[in-house]
Amino acid sequence: MNLHGIVAPIIGSVNPNVPCSMQVSMGSVTNPDGSRTPTYNTVTGTAQVQALTFKDLKQIDGLNQNGAARGIYFYGDIQGVLRTRAKGGDIITLTDGPNVGNWLVIQVLETWPQWCKCACVLQN
Repeated sequence: MNLHGIVAPIIGSVNPNVPCSMQVSMGSVTNPDGSRTPTYNTVTGTAQVQALTFKDLKQIDGLNQNGAARGIYFYGDIQGVLRTRAKGGDIITLTDGPNVGNWLVIQVLETWPQWCKCACVLQN
């Protein structure tokens, strides 16, 4: 059962979904000089941006991150750093609302077949 699909329209009436693009990490390529360049596949959609809960903050406490952090819900499978697959963190670009900017996924807090919730930190 997709509970997010049931409650999202109700929550959206109070806190509207915002358009976003997701740069999904595809790993990196090695340049002729030996440096590495990350590669991304861009997907567009909508996101629900919320404050992190106390439980979320406790879950990411040891990551040594600071700055603006948000919990972002969206349909699909977004991931943080996967060292075993040589993938970096996915990047969420919000283009509307009070949270405009590029947000790096630092940890996946919840993942379900149809949706996920990620802790994200605003990038400069």
